[in-house]
Amino acid sequence: MIDFGSNDYLGLAKTEFIATACGATGSRLITGHSSTIDDSERMLAEFYESEAALCFNSGYDANLGIFSSIPQRGDVVLYDEHIHASVRDGIRLGLAKSYSFKHNDLEHLRLQLEKNKDDICYIAIEALYSMNGDFSLLAEIIALAKQYNSYIIIDEAHSAGLFGLDGRGLAHGADRHNDVFIRLVTFGKAYGTHGAVVLCSEDLKSYLINFARSLIYTTALPASSYKHMADIVRHEELKSRRDHLQSNLAHFRLRNTGLDNLSASNSPIQIIRFDSVDQLKRVEESLRAVNIYAKAIFSPTVPEGTECLRVCIHSFNTTTELDALSGSLNSLEAMS
Repeated sequence: MIDFGSNDYLGLAKTEFIATACGATGSRLITGHSSTIDDSERMLAEFYESEAALCFNSGYDANLGIFSSIPQRGDVVLYDEHIHASVRDGIRLGLAKSYSFKHNDLEHLRLQLEKNKDDICYIAIEALYSMNGDFSLLAEIIALAKQYNSYIIIDEAHSAGLFGLDGRGLAHGADRHNDVFIRLVTFGKAYGTHGAVVLCSEDLKSYLINFARSLIYTTALPASSYKHMADIVRHEELKSRRDHLQSNLAHFRLRNTGLDNLSASNSPIQIIRFDSVDQLKRVEESLRAVNIYAKAIFSPTVPEGTECLRVCIHSFNTTTELDALSGSLNSLEAMS
């Protein structure tokens, strides 16, 4: 089927780079560590301009480790209501109190910070929200965090590889990467591979190695996987693929001005709303009937009443494919 559903924004998952992948034989704290991993983490820290870098097997594992081990009893985690499930799961495994704030609502976040001003607070946000296709209000949230001496943890899962200088992410692109406590970059989206890296201080890296259970108690990735993470961020094809992706996005947005689309114009995730869940189901089924894959998202993945069609635009989608999708969406909208 024509792919408008995967997170393979730059098409790198369809390109072979790794020749061999010998097993790690154990966790990193026993037999799974190697000089290759050390070198790879050093290279990643240099590329993303971070003091240190620590690789996890996935973004999910990284968020579990971060939020279950860093916030302590009596601390507070304030998280955007649209934060990824892995952050929520990590919070549940920890001892800190936690409260959500309305999506990108600065006033609600300020009220939560004011209520908890006597506690150590962590603010959990995504750079690009995967079920909205919109960006965090990073500069404004950084200002609030500084005012209340809080720590920002930003998940760059859907922005790394796509935004910022050479794909270094939203925070780096805004020159605010030194104003956040942790940046999390995952490699299963734009980079088309697997794994994740926590960008942080050397002290925090050491702490996570000793206390993040999702790192300690799991078999390490093959050494070649860590090297691949360090190599792929510098791959020479990425810039042209990013440019092509933005060209495809502009084409798609131009052809679909009449749809109820709340996403940012330059986001690879385009969220389209319909009048009812029944209509959304019919749209998804109609697209599949003409060999187009785009995913309908239902509650509880998104709040009830905000069900949507999630369309992912890629660098490899052709104009013919984009026009086929646009034609189908507009004809279905006209028939509703």
